[in-house]
Amino acid sequence: MNIEKEVIDVLDKIRPYLQRDGGDVEFVSIDEEGRVYVRVFGACVGCSAIDVTIKMGVETLLIEEVLGVTEVIVVD
Repeated sequence: MNIEKEVIDVLDKIRPYLQRDGGDVEFVSIDEEGRVYVRVFGACVGCSAIDVTIKMGVETLLIEEVLGVTEVIVVD
């Protein structure tokens, strides 16, 4: 399985929790250093807790489950 597919599969597992609170996350890309770029939607946009959600939730899970992921960055 390629790394992009693995990242998308993990994001698909996280997505229902974000959607329950009115938000969502979408995979944008991954670079050669393992940085995953995502876009957030809905209630996540402008939410004061999004940085914590991304770093402590999404990033932690991706690093644990997908070999090669080093960081998650939110893009506009």
